[in-house]
Amino acid sequence: MTFLERSIAGLATIGAVVAYAGTAAIAQECKDPSALVFSIIPTEETTQELDIYKPLLDKLKEKTGKSVEFFMPTSYASVIEGMVNGWVQIGVHGPNSYVLAKEKDPALEVFATYTKTKGHFQEEGPGYRAVLVVKADSKFDSVESLKGTVVGLADPASTSGNLLPRVVFGDLIGTGPELEKYFSKVVYTGGHDQSALAVKEGRVDDAFVATHRLDNVIDRGLAKTEDYRVLWQSDVIPQDPMVYRSDLCEPLKAAIREAFLTLHEDPAAKPFFDGINSTKFVPMKDSDYDIIRKLVAAEKAAGQ
Repeated sequence: MTFLERSIAGLATIGAVVAYAGTAAIAQECKDPSALVFSIIPTEETTQELDIYKPLLDKLKEKTGKSVEFFMPTSYASVIEGMVNGWVQIGVHGPNSYVLAKEKDPALEVFATYTKTKGHFQEEGPGYRAVLVVKADSKFDSVESLKGTVVGLADPASTSGNLLPRVVFGDLIGTGPELEKYFSKVVYTGGHDQSALAVKEGRVDDAFVATHRLDNVIDRGLAKTEDYRVLWQSDVIPQDPMVYRSDLCEPLKAAIREAFLTLHEDPAAKPFFDGINSTKFVPMKDSDYDIIRKLVAAEKAAGQ
């Protein structure tokens, strides 16, 4: 069993849903709930992000004619659980948590992501990287110098904060997914924001962080660009997917897509896009995340 599988093994409710998922779920009549529940993968400032997302929630209400409630997540796994169990209809996942969720319930469908503006570490476009950062004034100046250090990972279901480090970086250093063979201690901080702050505050020596999440920490004034040095970066991977349940009625799904994909045309939404360092949402499809599936398969193969 891989690290990713163990991370969600405790969700007992998912097991019952898995047995039901697939053709039986598809055969059901479409669902048109009176209210929609929306959730996002957690960050250090999830409550603040709820305020940022208000223009989007308002647009969803306008386009669907339904009330929209927000589910406050406690972990990546809680967003997975909510969508798989059907009481969250729309969610913002990480690429890996989306792949994990869809394995549990095929009735989940990606429909959009956001394009990012160029930032401190983030490059422009609908992709991002995992970076391994240390404090700028630390003694560590190479990947080799990090052997035996304490490293921070975000969450077991994180793409850039767990999957990429274990598969891609693990291959680089020759340990495979067992980073524990290289670092003296591997700490799950709970999120990218927490990982970035843990490096700055000296609670870990180094950490794997998503470029756009590191930018968020800097933009909120919690750290400065010059606080960090990057010792390794991954290739570009697709941004966080916007996902809804595919068993929603087609007119409702069309209204949800319209709310996201036309939001940038509304002047009232500028604070939202500014708040997430983006310009607009763009369409995405499930196959855009096949690169993540290949990484998951590689981790499983290495763990056998």
